[in-house]
Amino acid sequence: MKLIVGLGNSGRKYEGTRHNVGFVVLDELQKRWQIPNLRPQFQADVGESVRNGEKVLLVWPRTMMNLSGGSVLAARDFYKVPHDCIAVICDDFALPLGKLRIRPKGSAGGQKGLADILRRLGTDEIPRLRIGVGPLPPGWNAADFVLGKFQKTEHTEIAIAVQRAADAMTHWATTGDLSNTMNQFNTDLPA
Repeated sequence: MKLIVGLGNSGRKYEGTRHNVGFVVLDELQKRWQIPNLRPQFQADVGESVRNGEKVLLVWPRTMMNLSGGSVLAARDFYKVPHDCIAVICDDFALPLGKLRIRPKGSAGGQKGLADILRRLGTDEIPRLRIGVGPLPPGWNAADFVLGKFQKTEHTEIAIAVQRAADAMTHWATTGDLSNTMNQFNTDLPA
C-alpha cells in the first residue's frame, strides 16, 4: 500500500495560493483516477484507488499546513505503511517556478508542513516531490509569498508542473520505483 499526501491549507482564502499546490496535484490525481468520493478520516480527506493491484490512498490533511504530521502519522499507523511507501507533495519557493524535485529523503528545507511530518514520523527518510513556486522576490517575507496567489503570467507554467507532478506520482504508484521516477521527472522540460 502507498500513501500520497498533498500539502496545503484548507479554506477558500487559501485556494489558488502557492502553498496549496500539493492539494492541486491530489485534485488532479482524484480526477484522473476517477475517485468519486472522499471520506473524512485522520483529520484529512482521503480517497482510495488501486494502481497495478496495490491500494493507494490520497490524503489531503485538513489541519493547517504546519500541523500536517498528525494526519500522516495516523494514516501510517492505521495502515502500517512503511516510510518508503509514503510520498509527500509540497511547494518549494527555493526552486524555480514549475521545477519538480523528487527525493527519497532529506531535510524539510524550510517547508514547515513537511517538517511537521518528518518530526511526527521520527524520520527524514520520507519520499517527497517538491514543486517550485519561486523564486522568492527580494525583500519579500517567505510566508507572505507562499500564501499569495500565482500571477496570471505563471498560470500556464504551474498548470504544466501540476500535470507533470501527477504523472510522476502515477508512475511511482504504478511501478513502485522511486529511482526511475526521479530519473524521468527531475529533468527539465525541453525548451
